[in-house]
Amino acid sequence: MSYARTARLSRFVSHTGVALISAVLLLWTLLPIYNMVRVSLQPKEEVLSTSILPLSPSLIAFDTVFRQTYWLLKSFWSQMGNSFYIGITVSFLTLAIGSLTSFVIGRMRTTKGWMLTHAALLTYTIPMSFLAIPFFSIMGKYGLTNNPIAVIAVEVTFATPYAIFIFQQYGTSIPMELDEAARIDGASPPQIFFRVYLPLMAPALVAIGTYALLLSWNEYLYAFLLLSGGSVVTVPVALGKFLAGDEAPWNLLMAAAIIYALPPLIIYYGFRRRMTGGLTMGGVKG
Repeated sequence: MSYARTARLSRFVSHTGVALISAVLLLWTLLPIYNMVRVSLQPKEEVLSTSILPLSPSLIAFDTVFRQTYWLLKSFWSQMGNSFYIGITVSFLTLAIGSLTSFVIGRMRTTKGWMLTHAALLTYTIPMSFLAIPFFSIMGKYGLTNNPIAVIAVEVTFATPYAIFIFQQYGTSIPMELDEAARIDGASPPQIFFRVYLPLMAPALVAIGTYALLLSWNEYLYAFLLLSGGSVVTVPVALGKFLAGDEAPWNLLMAAAIIYALPPLIIYYGFRRRMTGGLTMGGVKG
């Protein structure tokens, strides 16, 4: 067998193997999502059927969620608003604290600033679940239980160390000569931060903002502990109540979950090109 035929056969085998592995991983990833869609399109009495396809598909479950006609969904859109409020606030605070900290440490040449970064990252050595009771106790002492501020404070605490680390790593690609040139032109540190640093950090800001939003959007444990009820409950906590009864309406639960998953999906794919494209570009254009 010639070398060319051997090389072609090797490429064919490798490409086929990659295609098969990709197909298996894709199927494994999409199967739970398909099952969610299948259950949401079925009447309640057909949810537990073993059929691969919906026997009599309908949009009744989605209509029930949109109109909030089921008693566990009577505040669904208000709860969606609570999730948006917490997610957007967490993203803004994480970006503000992370970018300011990385600017001071990396661009202002703070002595031993690296110690702050490493100390912040040490918080990830303790699992979030281990800190639930201490956080609950602290928020109770300050009267912040059943207040969205409590969840916001917790999520910002967990998102900020990662944000500082990413901003510092990305900031090293921005030449210090730009800051020095701005200082020669008479720019103050705040002007350098807003007019030089932040515009060049835009891809990292988008990435971390999306990360912080998704982190808070999917939070259940702390939202469950710190938001005990009333008008401040988020959607994950409200959906958890579906499982408290003897017989859960799975079709309504899946329909509500799909609707709740759409905003972060749209946000991610809306900013994905800017994130990946910007992160591969240099800090300065020639």
